[in-house]
Amino acid sequence: MKNHSFTDFMKWFISWPLLFLFFFTIPNCNKYQKWFLLTFLMSIVWITIFSYVMVWMICITGYTFGIPDTVMGITFLAAGTSVPDTIASILVARNGYGDMAVSNSIGSNVFDIFLGLGLPWLLKTTIRPNGGDNKVHINSKGLLLSVGLLMCSLIVVVLGIHLNRWQLTKKLGIVIMSTYAIFLVMSILIETNTFMDINPPTCF
Repeated sequence: MKNHSFTDFMKWFISWPLLFLFFFTIPNCNKYQKWFLLTFLMSIVWITIFSYVMVWMICITGYTFGIPDTVMGITFLAAGTSVPDTIASILVARNGYGDMAVSNSIGSNVFDIFLGLGLPWLLKTTIRPNGGDNKVHINSKGLLLSVGLLMCSLIVVVLGIHLNRWQLTKKLGIVIMSTYAIFLVMSILIETNTFMDINPPTCF
């Protein structure tokens, strides 16, 4: 550890239990190329486990501090699930593939909406142990307003890219970040009953 800083040591110390589990559960494709399918499947399994833990921790945190589920979903959960997409978009944009960066951001959101919501709802309504309810109930009445804000934000982004002659510049980045900040603030105000009484119950 002579050539590494204290920060590097702490990163290694915190992550080594996970690296230990990954070493014994996920085959290394560089050494065992024939096991690539198992590597992919085990990666999906670990992503599923981490996603469940993340949602559980967010629910606990929101319940502890009295924050509505929808606010936690719009802020922390959305940020946690979007970090990999953000990193991927940054990497491809730095390499000069602006089209790929924009397509990645749009495609990932389309995937989240149609498959990320459709598949769990399909499983929930199809697999009903003990004859449970065959419907998924949405508690927040403010989601309709949030979706409207999202549509307005998308219009602003697309219009901004068009007016900027389909070039990704610093000015456009500031406009997009400002639009997201406005969307986030307005959504939080809606979900915290600032405009009307629509606060849903917490996870418990």
